[in-house]
Amino acid sequence: MKTKFDSIIEGADFEKIYSERRNKVFSFMAEHNIGAAVFSDFEEKRDPAVRYLCGHPGDALLVLAEDKTATLVPWDINLAEQKAHADEICAYSDYGRNYANAIKAVLAKHCGDRKTKVCIPPETSHISFLKLSAELPDTQFVCSENSVHDFVIKMRAVKDAYEIACTKKACAITDVMTDIIEENVRSGKFSKETDVALYIERALREMGCEKTSFDTLAAGPERSFAIHAFPGYTAGRWGTEGLSILDYGVCFEGYASDCTITVARGKLSEGQNELLSLVEKAAAECLKLYSPGKPILDAALKAKEIFAEKGREMPHSLGHGTGLEIHEHPYVSLRADSKETFVSGNIVTLEPGLYDPSLGGTRLENDILICDDGNECLTSSRIIRI
Repeated sequence: MKTKFDSIIEGADFEKIYSERRNKVFSFMAEHNIGAAVFSDFEEKRDPAVRYLCGHPGDALLVLAEDKTATLVPWDINLAEQKAHADEICAYSDYGRNYANAIKAVLAKHCGDRKTKVCIPPETSHISFLKLSAELPDTQFVCSENSVHDFVIKMRAVKDAYEIACTKKACAITDVMTDIIEENVRSGKFSKETDVALYIERALREMGCEKTSFDTLAAGPERSFAIHAFPGYTAGRWGTEGLSILDYGVCFEGYASDCTITVARGKLSEGQNELLSLVEKAAAECLKLYSPGKPILDAALKAKEIFAEKGREMPHSLGHGTGLEIHEHPYVSLRADSKETFVSGNIVTLEPGLYDPSLGGTRLENDILICDDGNECLTSSRIIRI
């Protein structure tokens, strides 16, 4: 599917993009006397920082060293040679597929003989930390919060032009699919959870996406009371009499969309109509607060205020950042720091929702780009009344 964002995507200078991102990390490392930073993206713990810093889609070790070199150690060398942008690419098999051996070799080449400070992922287990320390006794391994890994997480919260273009394309594809879903549910072609969920799985690939950005949640009238229905979808009714929820997204070049629509069909009760009206009101009022410099907490408090007026409470956060992960910084939550504000370049969801076991549930979720002068709604999710 072609969009107006393709020229930015197709004309991207990846060497420049990844080099500029890594240079910000190198500056942080120099400021904090960090000799090397290790990023690990394997099945046991996924870290999109590897893809963010060099373009390799997964299963690899990335070491950024004080001499400003980026060494990628991928499990699949053939894939890396096609996808990655790093100063050096060395097959994981060259080191016996051993994490410590790979790190030891890269540090020896790029950090010299001095005792150096090496930041490893904060999720590293205590046992792995001890093993690394034993293998490299002259290396000062640091495994802590608020270090280089958290710095990269905060970097990822503010999207550059390429990331915004990829996200906009993912959202445009999502909107096309949402329109088709509405047409098919109105006509009766889609009447089961499997109808809509399996359509999404096929259509997104036909439109050039990698995958769904998370497991699709299609919950018919009997199951829409759950925030995240379990299982994600069944052969049960969907889009039929009552309230049905569809929460889905697609992943384009690694970047996620995330939207939720509600189908409200037939003659609804007063309580069901109240749920719908409150959610629509919260979406409209809170959108005004998604603006650069405005406290993130204010948006979450506004949603709480709107629902509390009718004795209702939303059992989840109002939103979250999206990007290479479906849930990223910043988080639009009642737990947000009162000093944290929206920043131009943030892409965050706005997803008020209410759920009642006797009435069903409704959620309205769109992806919002924070701009210099306000915001731009990237998706057109809505409550579909039939």
